[in-house]
Amino acid sequence: MKKVIDCYNENNPVINKKLKEVSVEEGMEIATELLNILNERKDGIGLAANQVGIDAAVAVLNVREPIILINPEIISKETEIPYYEGCLSFPKKGVHTKRYETVEIKTAQEEGTLIFSGCDIGEGGHGTWEDGEIEEDREVRTLEAVCVQHEIDHLNGLTIHHRKVDTTYKAEKKIGRNRIVTIKKGDAVKVLKYKKAKQLIDNGGWIIYDAGREVVR
Repeated sequence: MKKVIDCYNENNPVINKKLKEVSVEEGMEIATELLNILNERKDGIGLAANQVGIDAAVAVLNVREPIILINPEIISKETEIPYYEGCLSFPKKGVHTKRYETVEIKTAQEEGTLIFSGCDIGEGGHGTWEDGEIEEDREVRTLEAVCVQHEIDHLNGLTIHHRKVDTTYKAEKKIGRNRIVTIKKGDAVKVLKYKKAKQLIDNGGWIIYDAGREVVR
């Protein structure tokens, strides 16, 4: 049985490669092997062929139930959401990303399209479940939708690091009282210490500029 290649410690020549399309028959054989690897590891919910060194556009996931993706393509996506993702190819190093709450895809082996969504589908879709269970189900369905996007990214040679977003908060540097600043009011311009400029700014009309750009205080 093949193993997941740890990209921190081993070379994976196909991890950033757009994978080749395959027949449904070949895809099903590869998918079976991928599901067996997932079941054996018990620490992941999705796996793409290139994560184990196979150049084939095939991936699997098992969030609510086993799903096979052969030559998948995203048809539409709605409602961008922040998410935190991990990856078996980059163990113990998750990143913040932006994904979509709802995605519609098509695959080689399915007629029509498949929709994965964490959106509230109403009580009609939940029968008599309690509110807590509905919320939990939404979280699981959102996870499934994100997992689909994650695996399709792999098949296009993209990893979570291509989707990483910076969540670092950068506090604005406070302006010192004796710093020389430029303030403007219409066509009028003054250059003076900030402690004096602030009085004019607070009285209204005057705007502080730094390198020609308005400074938000």
